[in-house]
Amino acid sequence: MKLEPLSIPDVLMVTPTVFGDDRGYFMEVWHQQKGATAGLDARFVQDNQSLSRIGTLRGLHYQVEQAQGKLVRAISGEIFDVAVDVRRSSPTFGRWVGTTLSGDNKAQLYVPPGFAHGFLVTSETAVVEYKCTDFYAPQHERSILWNDPEIGIAWPLPPGVAPILSAKDLAGKPLSQAEVFP
Repeated sequence: MKLEPLSIPDVLMVTPTVFGDDRGYFMEVWHQQKGATAGLDARFVQDNQSLSRIGTLRGLHYQVEQAQGKLVRAISGEIFDVAVDVRRSSPTFGRWVGTTLSGDNKAQLYVPPGFAHGFLVTSETAVVEYKCTDFYAPQHERSILWNDPEIGIAWPLPPGVAPILSAKDLAGKPLSQAEVFP
């Protein structure tokens, strides 16, 4: 497994080693010891999976207590996956990083605690799975507005096309009004 820091160094691209032959392929999606040796010593306690259709945007979510690190991958289909630094004391506060994850590239994104996370489905459908370092706690969940101009995420939406959002995501707050980490 290979770990590569992105433009915000705490956010990591995790690329598993894929062993393929004429039968198909095999890969270790996560291996605790290999991850720790490579620099990601995370303990995952919960796995989540979603199925979404093209144009669905989920996010930007985070928990202010029981903060979750997330190891995100698209099992099938393709997504544009985004992490936003919401740690006020960080030199990268309010900055975002995004990358394409797909069933074809098998890449994973590690979004550490202290970051908001979201993704946009760019294929007809996508099955997304993510491992979490702490349990879901709805009382601590917060949502930042997906299109906050202060953050300026360049979502790969066709001009004039609005994403499909949940009521919770429509009610997200701008970063300037959101409860964030110290």
